[in-house]
Amino acid sequence: MRSSMKGVISQLIVIISSLIFCISTGLAEEVQKEITLEEIVVTSTRTEKEVTMAPASTSVVTKQEIEMRNTQTVDEALNDLPGVFDRRNKGLMDTQPLVTLRGIPGQQRTLILLDGMVLNSAYDGTVTFQGLAPEDVERIEVVRGPFSSLYGSYAMGGVVNILTKMPEKREVILKGGYGSDNYWSTYASYGDKIKDLSFFVSAGYRSTDGYITNFDVQSRKPPAGIGGWSPTTDNMGNLRYLIGDTGKNGWFDYNVTAKIEYDITETSKLRFSYLRTENGYNYGNPDTYLLNASGKPIFNYGTVRESSFLSGNGGKIQNIFNLAYETQFSDIKVKLLLGCDQLEDNWYITPGSASTTKLSGGPGTLSSTPSVNYNADLQFTAPLVLPIVGKHVLTWGGSYRYDSANTQEHQLYNWKDEDSQTRLSYHSGGKDMNFALFAQDEIPILKNLTAYIGFREDWWMVFDGYANSVGLPGYPQDYSSRTTSSFSPKGALVYNPFEGTVLRTSAGKAFGAPTIYNLFRTWTTSTGVTYLGNPNLKPETSWSWDIGAEQRLWKGALVKATYFENYVDDLIYRKTVDAQNQLYINVGKAEIKGVELAAEQKFDFGLRLFANYTYNNSKVVKNSIKPESEGKQLTLTPKEMFNIGGEWAMGPFSARLVGRYASKRYNDDLNRDTVNHVYGSYDPYFIADVKLSYKLTMFGISGIASFAVDNIFGRNYFSYYKAPGRQWFGDLTIKY
Repeated sequence: MRSSMKGVISQLIVIISSLIFCISTGLAEEVQKEITLEEIVVTSTRTEKEVTMAPASTSVVTKQEIEMRNTQTVDEALNDLPGVFDRRNKGLMDTQPLVTLRGIPGQQRTLILLDGMVLNSAYDGTVTFQGLAPEDVERIEVVRGPFSSLYGSYAMGGVVNILTKMPEKREVILKGGYGSDNYWSTYASYGDKIKDLSFFVSAGYRSTDGYITNFDVQSRKPPAGIGGWSPTTDNMGNLRYLIGDTGKNGWFDYNVTAKIEYDITETSKLRFSYLRTENGYNYGNPDTYLLNASGKPIFNYGTVRESSFLSGNGGKIQNIFNLAYETQFSDIKVKLLLGCDQLEDNWYITPGSASTTKLSGGPGTLSSTPSVNYNADLQFTAPLVLPIVGKHVLTWGGSYRYDSANTQEHQLYNWKDEDSQTRLSYHSGGKDMNFALFAQDEIPILKNLTAYIGFREDWWMVFDGYANSVGLPGYPQDYSSRTTSSFSPKGALVYNPFEGTVLRTSAGKAFGAPTIYNLFRTWTTSTGVTYLGNPNLKPETSWSWDIGAEQRLWKGALVKATYFENYVDDLIYRKTVDAQNQLYINVGKAEIKGVELAAEQKFDFGLRLFANYTYNNSKVVKNSIKPESEGKQLTLTPKEMFNIGGEWAMGPFSARLVGRYASKRYNDDLNRDTVNHVYGSYDPYFIADVKLSYKLTMFGISGIASFAVDNIFGRNYFSYYKAPGRQWFGDLTIKY
């Protein structure tokens, strides 16, 4: 551990030295008052608000910042922000990345929006970030803290709102790039505005051969006469044997977007958008490290079978429809949002574990879970004057959401052919609905002191739940419908005592409804352990509060600090029933106490330096079925994170250098998986990324040529799977 920290410190010194060299050539500025144009955000209040006066800790990632970073997926644009953890275990190939806020684990506890529409899956609350083209994004707003008072379920840690662009004039973009692991990226878009009609279309495709992410690690030692293996351990230190890998993990995705917007009047507009995306992953030929006495590769010994080297393919097809209407009647602003997020297909193949499953084929299982959610949201905003309160702004409205998901498992005659289906062996599914009413009052108590008081009442119903392990005793099972409600209040104060100083505090309640996966999905691993859904789960709830300050110092200098606490009740947890079965139940209480610190310095010669630090002291405080887990760190949550870096732009040149650190995470609820640098461990890591860009202008056509290197120090680490090593990428963008 000490040598690891020495490595981090030495790498930090390299980065800091580089930044100091950049500023030493021209840092001689007179301290003077800074005049800036405030960024306007909508997510923290559902209305337009200056970011510094928002009643929550808020960050904005602009289009320019996305372009300056090596942003290959939308979620990667967030990984330099305080309080945000972007988990990508396999880099680009990760099919289940997670963006979580303030140490509250699980994507189902952080709400993700696309132009105000919920993206969290109807099935398990995850988000398919792969299909969202970073080039289509105008900005991303991140608000931290409980936001169920405005947005309902999922918003326990906060809200991420991805806002896409609409053209103000004709613009054509062509982009192509190539990088490590035979990574290809192409993108094209066309947009225009003709009088009151705007339209935009785009298409993109990316693919990579990938790298080796999965390894074959066994507990049984190869017998005498077999070589090529090497001793290792599991993440708890138990002796294991590395005998091979599952081959390169390849991946692809494509996306098509079409949007149209019509300005009906100066105060009314209608917009419709459609996004279709498909992504898939695959594995190349597996590698065995085992050699017999004559030097010939072998794939089995004793009870270890050829099937242990195999991993199956998978993929998703998604359609997103979004219709938005805005208008104004007198002083009342009205917003109506209708959306549909359809996972047309969501499938993966699991090769069988019997001796009849081999590299060439044999039995397997095809799992498929299509799902759909429908959203409707109606909002009104009006300035009001009351006798005692005076002038204030009232926002109120209602929302509706319907979710449906169904899982089917078919046996395959040949695991390499998804069309070789035989019998249906398992199916389950269910539906839920949520109705809600919300209101928020913005009250200017003093000229420089504003209060926000809000609440939301949600009525949640689950119905049509069922599960059927075909042919097994006790099945099929049909589950009764249930209803429950949740009241989510919140209050906040924003105080601006001096110019350049902002103080804020807030407190509120949030909730997270159990997903269809938690309620009804039952599945069995290749090792024979069965994970059982529980149709009687209750929603999780949390009480949270925070207090923070922002202070502008001299010209270009800004510091921020926030302290927060989260208290989670009815935590959904997997109970070990016996050696072969685990069941989801509501058992626990957890608390997360933390600090977010950030500082930046901008200089007139185009340089910006920044640093931020996050501390999450997350732990289980009550677990009646497993008291020994009390006091342990919440799983998959880093206790410490920091980012440090700089951006420089002058004339046609720009450069960005950033270092990112995340501390140890645990996958075991007793925090026993302390061993690092082995397959299955979640290692602490420090990595540094750099990107260089040059703007081109010729014959009225502008362009940008860029070259980026991620993980420039070549740090090797595991995030369960082997994380990406040093990777490079170059691209060319042409605009006209």
